[in-house]
Amino acid sequence: MTTAWTPPGLLAQRAAEKPDAEVVRFVDGSLTCGQLDERANRCANALRDLGLQRGDRVAVMLPNGPAFLTAWFGIARAGLVEVPINVAYRGDLLAYLLNQAGCRALVVDAPLLDRVAAVAGDLTTLERVFVVGPGGDAGGLPVADFDALVASGAATPPPEAITPDDTSGIFFTSGTTGPSKGVVRSHRADVTLAETTVRIMGYRQGDVLYTAFPLFHLNAKFNSVVPALLIDGTLVLHDRFSASTFWDTCRKEGVTAFNFMGALLTMLMKQPERDDDADNPVRCAYGAPAPATIFDAFQRRFGVRLVEVFGSTELGIATHNTIDDATVGSCGRAAPYYEVELHDEHDRPVPVGQEGEFVVRPKEPGVMFREYFGMPEVTLAAFRNLWFHTGDRGRQDAEGRFSFVDRMKDAIRRRGENISSWEVEKVLASHDAVAEVAVIGVPDEVSEEEVMAVVVRKEGADLTAEQLLDFCVPRLAHFAVPRYVRFVDELPKTPSQRIEKYRLREQGLTPDTWDRTVAGYEVRR
Repeated sequence: MTTAWTPPGLLAQRAAEKPDAEVVRFVDGSLTCGQLDERANRCANALRDLGLQRGDRVAVMLPNGPAFLTAWFGIARAGLVEVPINVAYRGDLLAYLLNQAGCRALVVDAPLLDRVAAVAGDLTTLERVFVVGPGGDAGGLPVADFDALVASGAATPPPEAITPDDTSGIFFTSGTTGPSKGVVRSHRADVTLAETTVRIMGYRQGDVLYTAFPLFHLNAKFNSVVPALLIDGTLVLHDRFSASTFWDTCRKEGVTAFNFMGALLTMLMKQPERDDDADNPVRCAYGAPAPATIFDAFQRRFGVRLVEVFGSTELGIATHNTIDDATVGSCGRAAPYYEVELHDEHDRPVPVGQEGEFVVRPKEPGVMFREYFGMPEVTLAAFRNLWFHTGDRGRQDAEGRFSFVDRMKDAIRRRGENISSWEVEKVLASHDAVAEVAVIGVPDEVSEEEVMAVVVRKEGADLTAEQLLDFCVPRLAHFAVPRYVRFVDELPKTPSQRIEKYRLREQGLTPDTWDRTVAGYEVRR
């Protein structure tokens, strides 16, 4: 049993009404509401039959596809807690996430099983691994076939009800000055995010949504999949985005709306102009950022209305425009269930027009995250003075519209991925030839930012940039491996010996900076 104010409840409701309606369409197949609902039931019952209890954590490390949707809805319907993990993660970070969340089980794609095996000896809570695809070794951990697991479960709904206020998932967000933090969200927060998306975008029955963003992030789940359930629509779910074929895909699939993040809009604008650019079925697009320099030109060229928002994993949507009221360069007004202010370093509101940190608190229970899992002190610091501090800077005009300025937190944004500079520095600093290192983001027109490592070698060490990247590749996600490396004699520091990264950012790409792209150094996924 589930209530409709949960994603599994919405799925059950739609499956009861229209079991044969197509809910998700892939490159090579589709799922109806009835099919996905039955798979979720079978997965839920099978997991509970294994002895997993309400509130236990189950990690999912899969690409977009039917298996991910089955695992997500099945875990939720069983009253378990999903821990989605980026498919690029490996090494120490992968082990840390599984241990920090206390995961008892993991559903993983077969090609990624070797990464689990590589860290199996460091895992403290993981008891079993379910593999999608041909199985193999997981470093001694019990391995079973995920499809067989699902097939073994009963097709009827589990008897124990889940509620909107049950924990739905732990979503890890990039650490800035420390390890990644697990954002604990409820089903109520998830559905609130989806309903807000539907409302501000004016989605309607029969709309065909599109996303290629990964299901291990919030965006694809609650700005695409669940909205499709809410409106009795269909989601076209791909695993890769192609700027050159995007509009042809929209025409073929009848897409009426899509999501954007990062440099996606810029990538589309850089494609060669075609006479039929505006001849497409897309009505609107949702996301951030929508650069003011291309906003109007994009709308004219493609005939698409853009809606920019501001939010985070912790908050969902905090401020937004709407399809009928959008201001170029603004991320809109506060969502109706939030209070939003801009504060100075003393936590006092700044005057209209001045920059300050976005701080947020809820007007309704359950609409935002609860805590950072297992990090009470970090949680308390984030909620100091009864406001959640986002670490993002913005401005507000006299009409109450907010504009995003920049990140205050020490994170790097590359092609839609948030990269923890702390975690990249941790890997680089473990190299025997590295004395000190600072990792920063440098602006890039296509990928928002690129990763740059500024390195002090140990005295007498003969370390090249290529050798440093050879060390990084097996230890970091492909998107976190630095593109730029600069060797220096010392790093700029404050009197208290803190590294002054702002000075490194001001220096940017100096003549002595090594660029792996120019050097022809390739980093594979």
